[in-house]
Amino acid sequence: MSEPRANSAPDGPEPIVLSATVMGLGMHLGAWRFRDGDAFDYLRLSYFEEIARLAESGLLHLLFLADTLALSEENLERPNLGAHDPAIVLAALASVTEHLGLVATTSTTFNEPFNVARRFASLDHLSGGRAGWNVVTTFVPDVAANFGSSALPRHDDRYVRAEEFIDVVMELWSSWQPGAQIGDKASGVFADRDKVVAADHHGEHFDVAGPLTVPGGPQGRPIIFQAGASESGRQLAARTADVVFTVQNTLDGAVAFRQDIHERVRSFGRSPSAIKVLPGLVPVIGRTREEAERRKLELDAFGVESELRKLALRVGVPVEALQLDEPVPVDLIKANTAFNASHGFRDAVVRLAETEGLTVREVLYRNGGGHLQVVGTAGDVADVIEQWQAAGAADGFNLMIDVLPDGLEAVVSDLVPELQRRGLFHTEYESSTLRGSLGLPALDAEDHAGAGAAAR
Repeated sequence: MSEPRANSAPDGPEPIVLSATVMGLGMHLGAWRFRDGDAFDYLRLSYFEEIARLAESGLLHLLFLADTLALSEENLERPNLGAHDPAIVLAALASVTEHLGLVATTSTTFNEPFNVARRFASLDHLSGGRAGWNVVTTFVPDVAANFGSSALPRHDDRYVRAEEFIDVVMELWSSWQPGAQIGDKASGVFADRDKVVAADHHGEHFDVAGPLTVPGGPQGRPIIFQAGASESGRQLAARTADVVFTVQNTLDGAVAFRQDIHERVRSFGRSPSAIKVLPGLVPVIGRTREEAERRKLELDAFGVESELRKLALRVGVPVEALQLDEPVPVDLIKANTAFNASHGFRDAVVRLAETEGLTVREVLYRNGGGHLQVVGTAGDVADVIEQWQAAGAADGFNLMIDVLPDGLEAVVSDLVPELQRRGLFHTEYESSTLRGSLGLPALDAEDHAGAGAAAR
């Protein structure tokens, strides 16, 4: 495995990590109407190949694919944000890229550990060590019915299952121990049987024998991404994740979140250097601020009704409670003690609304109050990135591209050079693996042995 090497000045800032998130035809609800091209481009491999090649040409660290398991959130008003199985798409993209990390979202609530372990180990081999798994527990209630369940499990129950799920996957990934692969044609010894061990896991949710059919990949194991913001989500991230994807829209909130994650990481005997915190960032880029604002207003005009319905779902109130030119009903949102969806998104909306006293319409303009949004020139976006990094709020950003592919084209042609000029972004890929490219420490013997379960 290639070891990471820095390419910034010794006394300069640590280069940031940039990820490009692919959601349908773009993050914005109006993207499919705004963009050139067919409304069903998101079903075609050529669409994803163009995006992957573009992201790699801009030296982005990874491509991040969402996964959605029901139609209810989009309600057939726009392309589904994760229609395809993301791991299948990324396996295809491995053949048209050389350095770009390939990260797929997969639910622990509606999968089995053996399938997931095998899927991502396979992707890691096929990509030469560039695979990552974004762990989610799924918060959309209608998904349960697609898998034969009458109701979505409670939030805390989903995370208890996720804890054990990840432990089993780690055990399976380490079932081929170092030195297990022999491949000696002369002696006829293919593998050292003593070093291929059963997981033999027996827990509350899973009984899994193992071992895995696939040996460890070029980076030891795939990179673990996690995005929980609740107490149980943060604990899971601190114990198991290499990268934390988070919803943060205020600088103070982002600083506090990263500090909290680092404290929790230390409590599990891990170093903060072993984890990267990436807030989501929606850049709406124009050659001038006026051009960027026109782009945003045109996009919003295509999606305001859909945005309102989605906001209601995400904060747990009836859509009728959200009046465009009235303040966000924060008390009503907080009163919903049965809320079972994304705590990160809901809390971000509440924090923004309380901090700035926004109306519902103003929250919708700010990307529904979720991920940080910057509308302006590439320099304006770079200013925010520089400010957040300097304040200790982020190790990089998961770029939620507004419209694909032209929003990503602006990132590659304008934002990346500006960040490089400031010494904030790398000028070459530092490693052949995603782990090395992210600057994460090499795995030690305990990592290979699945030590996560022991630290629990």
